[in-house]
Amino acid sequence: MALSASALASTASAQNAGEPSRESVYAAIARLPAFEGVWQPDWSAITRLRAAEGAAPLTEQARAAIDAFNAAKANGENLQTEGANCRPTGMPGVMRYPYPIEFIYSPGKVNIVIETHSQLRQIFTDGRELPAEPDYLFNGNSVGHWEGEVLVVDTVAFSPLISLMSGLHPTPQTVMHERIYLENPEKLVVETTITDPALFTEPFTTSVSYRLEPDWDLREYICQENNRDAADEDGRPSMNLGFDELD
Repeated sequence: MALSASALASTASAQNAGEPSRESVYAAIARLPAFEGVWQPDWSAITRLRAAEGAAPLTEQARAAIDAFNAAKANGENLQTEGANCRPTGMPGVMRYPYPIEFIYSPGKVNIVIETHSQLRQIFTDGRELPAEPDYLFNGNSVGHWEGEVLVVDTVAFSPLISLMSGLHPTPQTVMHERIYLENPEKLVVETTITDPALFTEPFTTSVSYRLEPDWDLREYICQENNRDAADEDGRPSMNLGFDELD
């Protein structure tokens, strides 16, 4: 026997009993800190970040990897393979590239739209745990929660193709812990702590700040369009993109 429309509605209502209404969910979002909008990284903070990376508490394994990278570069090798092949920067670099980002809230999730390579980073705040068997991703797998006005984020499982800093790639043990907060209504701060016993002798913390740009929109960023930077047979670029010397 077919159910009437009213019966179907009653059934659906019963199934959804106990779930918060759409209105209440978005009312809760409206009470979150005002991260929404377009933010531009502070270039002076990026310069200080490069200096901090030079003093990072590296293990012998990590130091050897960076020394080998620098020696190859000094020998004339162009090692900017990622940029030449339009490969995404990955974490933590995607949050530090000299292009703007935009925060967008949705139920159970903080979305960060990144102009670089037109990427989306998702931070799940719905109470889920970090995945037990994660995929290894350029931006990793992120879950977060709120501690007052601070968004606290843990990220794991990074693709080995990314670089934590020039010449240093993550391992399966790499974990990033972020604290994201407003220092004032127009300044957003991202503190990032990287832990990995194979690479760092102690947790390594850096900080980058962003300036609110209320009149900006993100622009489309298609690296592959008309890409004429021919790569050699090993995938290495034919010209120096200059990113290693950003000061």
